[in-house]
Amino acid sequence: MVKIAEYVRLDQPRLMRLLRQCGVDHAVLRLPELADGTMPDHPEAVRAAVAEVRAAGFSVEVIEPLPPFERVKQGLPGRDEEIDRIHRLIRVMAELGIPVLCHNFMAKHGWGRTRWAEPGRGGALVTAFDVDDLGEHAEIISADQMWANYAYFVAAVVPVAEEFGVRLALHPDDPPIPSYRGVARIMITPDALERAMVLSDSPAQGLAFCQGTFATMGADIPDTIRRFADRIRFVHFRDVIGTPARFTETFHDEGQTDMAAAMAAYAEIGFAGPIRSDHVPTLDGEDNTFPGYEVLGRLNAVGYIRGLWESAVHKKEG
Repeated sequence: MVKIAEYVRLDQPRLMRLLRQCGVDHAVLRLPELADGTMPDHPEAVRAAVAEVRAAGFSVEVIEPLPPFERVKQGLPGRDEEIDRIHRLIRVMAELGIPVLCHNFMAKHGWGRTRWAEPGRGGALVTAFDVDDLGEHAEIISADQMWANYAYFVAAVVPVAEEFGVRLALHPDDPPIPSYRGVARIMITPDALERAMVLSDSPAQGLAFCQGTFATMGADIPDTIRRFADRIRFVHFRDVIGTPARFTETFHDEGQTDMAAAMAAYAEIGFAGPIRSDHVPTLDGEDNTFPGYEVLGRLNAVGYIRGLWESAVHKKEG
């Protein structure tokens, strides 16, 4: 049985109440941000955040994202101090019984869109990306540098995660284009993610399987789920229409992926980890403060995901 989860923040208590009313028992926790935009990774801050989410009725399945570690990603002095903080977070996660730590390896820029309020179905607002909107940028960090920095991260962090029983979940680069504002992106194809996974055979080295990003790559989603069956630790369930250079995010039921076939593939491989919606449209009456992460679209997605999962399980058992 998959664990239908949702992304929660401590500053959205109403969302947490609504999710519990909709039967969501599992949480993906974003650690609260400090005034300077950083995230506290001190054990006491993590314990306090987890306690608050548990008091709201959730089990915490994932910490997402890993607090910023730009020196590691960029190969800069001070990266070992950042790795020490990652080790500390892993230890407190083990103490608290939180099994999955989601991270990406996009340097300088996280997931990116160039349009944050495109009109979608019925006037809902969706996010979109057009590479032409970025303009021209000189190379700042090469792909070879990024691969070397990622290998350093794996060698330093995966053994500690394995020791403490925490599983890392690597999110592919979004958008999956070779360079973003002059910084190489390397996790942009299924073959690249395979290369990342074979850097370690530890069960602590795994994937956050973001369907939307793999769909943007042009991958066959059910086949790719089967390909990475032993590495998927966590699922982002979303969809798009388009290509890496130009795409628009969609409601879960109107993109380019056969979502029923995708869910059937998770049932087929016996996936039993957390799955959450991702980048939902902003619906009427919402102010789009958090594009992709407003409330009503997520409640719609929870019902859609649960229905698909129950259908997939019944078909498998039948």
